[in-house]
Amino acid sequence: MRRRLAFSVALLLGLAGTAGAAEPPPFSAAAVLVANGKTGEVLFEYKADKRLPMASITKVMTALIALEQAKPGEIVTIGRQAPAVGEATISLSPGEKLPVRDLLAAALIQSANDAAYALASHVGGGSAERFVEMMNERALELGLGDTRYVRPDGLDVEGHYSSARDIFRLARYAMRRPLFRKLVRASEEEIGGGRRIVTRNDLLRTFPGTIGVKTGQTAGAGWSEVAAARRDGVTIYVVLLGGPSRVQRNDDLEELLEWGLDQYGRVELVVAGRTYATAGVPFSDRRVRIVAAGRVERLVRLGRPWVETVVAPRIARLPVERGEQLGEVCVANGTLRLCRPLVAADALPVASLRSRLSWYAGRALERAGGMLESMFGDLL
Repeated sequence: MRRRLAFSVALLLGLAGTAGAAEPPPFSAAAVLVANGKTGEVLFEYKADKRLPMASITKVMTALIALEQAKPGEIVTIGRQAPAVGEATISLSPGEKLPVRDLLAAALIQSANDAAYALASHVGGGSAERFVEMMNERALELGLGDTRYVRPDGLDVEGHYSSARDIFRLARYAMRRPLFRKLVRASEEEIGGGRRIVTRNDLLRTFPGTIGVKTGQTAGAGWSEVAAARRDGVTIYVVLLGGPSRVQRNDDLEELLEWGLDQYGRVELVVAGRTYATAGVPFSDRRVRIVAAGRVERLVRLGRPWVETVVAPRIARLPVERGEQLGEVCVANGTLRLCRPLVAADALPVASLRSRLSWYAGRALERAGGMLESMFGDLL
């Protein structure tokens, strides 16, 4: 049985990208959160648990409840006209009929308040107040402890609030639904009544990789948004609440999204064919190279230390075939451990009797020479 030696080398990713260690860019907002959409890991936060008005970001929950309680093809008969502010309306008329899907598109793409109220009334059995109760019940079920709804559209009203952390959790959950993902990614769409709706999310046009999700703006909430962007297999969410202007909000979101995406990179953690150890060979001064049989490449957060552990024999037992597994190399970062076999780079046969005798004779001469030097070194 081979004797094995394990040793570790840390900080493999020390040179894997300095961007990962950089501080986030400055911003002007009441609260901010930057997070990984796949893992949920928070990369940066500022007052992320502060309860703040969130304006039309409310419609994320409105749409989620509608998707959970109604079918996209259901026909909604419009009741009384809902409140509207500026362009946040599609001018619905009482008695008009539209499918749930069209109202979802209007609420999510153009942030239409009347569409949100129409959905609330339909799902709430004719009562928007009952629908709001459903919104709050769902918030509790999702663990959104800093969120409370009073209206389905998000217009300013006392007691209507959320937090950057809760909004991230809700948006991430809602994005699991295919229709929701499709709608928040759309720049424009045609719906019933000959209407053409246009997104209020400027990042869909200005920031490559943007996939949603929802803007919001009122006098009380300021310019707010939960935005998501995907690049090279990484999805980053940024929640920004209480920005001073549309331009400033958009600029801050773009810089924060870019910073979040820069925290990740594809790194070769194990290099195929690289020599990770050498082993002595019996009856020989040669050493056999032990190399990685395959590579490990992963998308990882940069600037995080990884520990490399190599397990390999001190002495190789002959014969050794080329490609024969002699050990293992593993890399780990505390939550993830990845391994690849270590194999012999060359074939080595069993040493012949003549080779063994020659090796022993050479060793004997070396020892004799060492003894003579220690005894008579001063005279030689």
